[in-house]
Amino acid sequence: QVQLVESGGRLVQAGGSLRLSCAASGHASLTSIMGWFRRAPGKDREFVATISRSDGRTKYADSVKGRFTISRDNSENTVYLQMDSLTPEDTAVYYCAARPRGSGDYTVGRQYNYWGRGTQVTVSS
Repeated sequence: QVQLVESGGRLVQAGGSLRLSCAASGHASLTSIMGWFRRAPGKDREFVATISRSDGRTKYADSVKGRFTISRDNSENTVYLQMDSLTPEDTAVYYCAARPRGSGDYTVGRQYNYWGRGTQVTVSS
């Protein structure tokens, strides 16, 4: 069984920073690829970032590139999302996702097997 639990979401002022965490439990082989997605009110789910356990390769959405950094602690099977220079447009529920290693487009949500319940990030102006 795999469980993903996000934490760290809160209210923050525009221009500020925040770090989200996602703790994964279960077999590590089932969470080789981990990523972050977000859903803003009235909008579809949006890809944010992804990272591979094996080689540390990362991908970012254009909207967050240069501002957000995804990383992971393999020994604890925890993934982080460091968010800097936040804007009100970053306000959303942020979800952690995971899947085993394999072929696929890791920017697509349906490619992931497991999901957390989300953590709310609100950026005030």
